Amino acid sequence: MQKTENLNVAAFDLMPSPDEVKAKAPLTESAARTVVQSRRTIEAILDGRDPRLFVVVGPCSMHDPVAGLDYARRLRALSDEVADTIHLVMRVYFEKPRTSLGWKGFINDPRMDDSFRIDEGMLEARRFLLSVNELGIPAGTEALDPIAPHFYGDLVAWTAIGARTSESQTHREMASGLSTPVGFKNGTDGDVDAAVNAILSSRGAHAFLGINDQGRTAIIRTRGNRYGHVVLRGGGGRPNYDTVSISLAEQALSKAKLPQNIVVDCSHANSWKKHDLQPLVMKDVVHQIREGNRSVVGLMVESFIGAGSQPILPPDKSQLKYGVSVTDACVSWETTEEMIRSAREILKDVLPARKRG
Repeated sequence: MQKTENLNVAAFDLMPSPDEVKAKAPLTESAARTVVQSRRTIEAILDGRDPRLFVVVGPCSMHDPVAGLDYARRLRALSDEVADTIHLVMRVYFEKPRTSLGWKGFINDPRMDDSFRIDEGMLEARRFLLSVNELGIPAGTEALDPIAPHFYGDLVAWTAIGARTSESQTHREMASGLSTPVGFKNGTDGDVDAAVNAILSSRGAHAFLGINDQGRTAIIRTRGNRYGHVVLRGGGGRPNYDTVSISLAEQALSKAKLPQNIVVDCSHANSWKKHDLQPLVMKDVVHQIREGNRSVVGLMVESFIGAGSQPILPPDKSQLKYGVSVTDACVSWETTEEMIRSAREILKDVLPARKRG
């Protein structure tokens, strides 16, 4: 009989189960405390019970765990300084969606040499998240592969669904079962309706194919996630953080009978993909809040130790610049401190009035 399946598959390499990976990097009490406290804080912000903002800030993608932990330690000190006004969450992105081709992130190719040691990347990603949470800094990440959260979802406080996947039924179903609040980004064309529909979908119960912690194929039945919200990241060649765009997003949420909770991503199309414009975006949004906006509950910033970005070119990866992004360009640590401190100073006496209950 002629062969009819796996015609384009080169190999099936065995992957350790989630339980096996977790056994090598088990959840600790201190890490669990950081995760739970941050999830409850973000939920309270989304409910209006906590008037603070949450800010997801960190590298566009994680490629160097040493530099990443250096950044996390700096963020911990800053977090303590601004905690009365801003709840900081470290952006820890291990998966990178690509428009065509390119490095898909630390989990997919941790050695950055096209060896694609996903087994190695998954374990090291979990170990990194464990270390960050043990410092007392919660982590936020993008859920791209629907299987990946089984390996490290217990170490994540906030999840993003990207602009390319907010319309995906698979990701909406996955979000309905995640244990974190979930931010759905507007589409790459700037359309907010896709994110609003994603929130509505993820609030409902779903049943779909997946794996369990033993690595067995399973029917996953979810309860629904009521902490979905919109992330405005610009699109279609223009930003969408201005007052008119935010008002339109509020109207779309209201029409769908959803809470008017909006996070503004200071990067991507909102800054015309120019990292040094992120401070201006943040300043504008902070001004809107000071002038009475009540829907913006959070911000996102792409930030690392050094400013800008660099290509993954040197055969010897030790030649890469320390603490500089290998994907989208980021603002420097010094600029990050200035942005966060300035926002805190402007909003510390303004935000308490936004408390809803």
